[in-house]
Parts: sequence; C-alpha cells; structure tokens
Amino acid sequence: MSVNGEAVRVGAETGQTDEPGWEVDPDDDWALAVVATVGRQLRLRREAAGMRAGEFAVAVGYGEDLVYKIESGKRIPRPEYLDTADEVLGAGGLIAAMKEDVKRVRYPKKVRDLAQMEARAVELQLYDPLNIHGLLQTPDYARGLLLMRRPAYSAEEVERFFAARVARKAVFERDPAPELSFVLEEWTLRRPLGGKTRLRQQLERLLEVGHLRNVELQVMPMDREEHAGLAGGIEVLKFEDGSMVGRSPAVANGRPVSDPRQLRILELRYGIIRAQALTPRESASLIEQLLGET
Repeated sequence: MSVNGEAVRVGAETGQTDEPGWEVDPDDDWALAVVATVGRQLRLRREAAGMRAGEFAVAVGYGEDLVYKIESGKRIPRPEYLDTADEVLGAGGLIAAMKEDVKRVRYPKKVRDLAQMEARAVELQLYDPLNIHGLLQTPDYARGLLLMRRPAYSAEEVERFFAARVARKAVFERDPAPELSFVLEEWTLRRPLGGKTRLRQQLERLLEVGHLRNVELQVMPMDREEHAGLAGGIEVLKFEDGSMVGRSPAVANGRPVSDPRQLRILELRYGIIRAQALTPRESASLIEQLLGET
C-alpha cells in the first residue's frame, strides 16, 4: 500500500517479523556457512545499491535489527524476504535463487540427512511402535505431538522440527513414486492426542494415503499374542542401485546401518511384523470403524 506516495510495507515500522524458528543451529557447520554466504551477498548488494540498512529495512518491510542479523549470518531469511530483497535491489532473480539452499538450512541436520535419503529411495519400509509415522501425520497432528514433548521444545525448536516434518511429505509427490510400506499400531490410532477433531482429521488422512497405488498401509491389532516389533521401530530404505540403509533402536543404537547382516535382521523383523499385522484392506476397514467411533 502507499501513504502520500511513499511505499510502505506491513511491519516496516514495528519490525515484528523476528519470529522463533529462524535461528541458525550453532552445531550445523553447513547451515552456518550457507547463511553467512547469503547474508554477505545481501549486504554487498545493498551497499552497491547505495542503501543504508535502515532504508533497506523500510523498503523490504522488516525491522532494521533483523536486517543486521540476516546480513551477519545470525538469522535465516524467510523466502519472502529474499523475494522482496531481490526486487528492491534489482538483482534480477539472483537473490531469490538462493531460496532453495536457505530452505534446506532451516531443517535440523539429522532430519535433513534423512530427507535426502528418502528423496533417493525407491522403496521405504517403515514401522513406528509409538506414534503414527511422521510421513503420515497431518500438520495439526504433527504440531500437537511436538508441543506435548517433555522437557518442552523451545518455540524455535518446534518450528524447525515442524517445518522439517512437513517438508518430508514431498516423498508422496515424487514421480516416479517410491513404494511405501507402513505398519501402524492400533493403539496409536485410538489415542485422541490433541483432541478428537485432530484424531478424526488424522484418520481421514490415513484412509486417503492408503488408497494411493504405491502405498501399503497395515495396522497391527492390539489383540495379537505374538509381535516381532517389541524391540522398537524400523526403517529400511532401498535405492535404485540395489543398496540399502536401515535404522532401528535395536541395531547400532539407532544409527543408520548398511552392513548386510544388520540389514537382513531388520528386513526379517519387518517381514514378520507385516505378516502379523492386518492386511491393507482389513486395516482400511478398521480405520473406517475407528473414524466412525471418534
């Protein structure tokens, strides 16, 4: 909007856009390097344009303090900040092009590494005995779980982990799509975490995902007298070149493993878990029943 012919952006006077969730992880060397490089480029282009930090802050609609933080590599710039800066500085898209690198920086390193592996996998076998798997969670359900964590995450940590969890869902949009196999525990589908409305939305999401041609979703019923998954969750990722990576709390203390013997153990356990669980059709019927009861 404009006042007396001068362009004014929302937030330019108050600088209230320094929200939690955009700090740089001090232990993530790659993230620190990327944000420092982006900040330096922004400062050099601003100075080349003959703009002081205060003038630039008014032009882009952010507080001057935040501008200094971004340019000094202490703050991750939001995508819209880079878009506006590109326009204000006449960078011809060169600043806006940095959004992809900056986007990855916001995710915690361990989640970023996992997302990169998931992006390359042609087959994923996933079992979580404690919660509905993160790839299947609705945004509201995911945020609710993060807020329930004790000791509590900081607001910055909640936003970082939430953004990373939502970003991982891109695995469903890949073309060609990977083969996805999930085994869920029935009791995790019955707990109304965050309230019944959130649970209903989550169950509806499971039914939606379960209808995808590349997804097999199975439920382990509570009345099973034998269960091969008591040692903890399992993740097995298979890649186009035939290589594999697996992870489980029961193997190598949860660190990713590629040793053939350890992978055989994980595949054996996962195969038995799938055999003990309901079939995909039976699982869908159970989820529909639970949805009707919620």
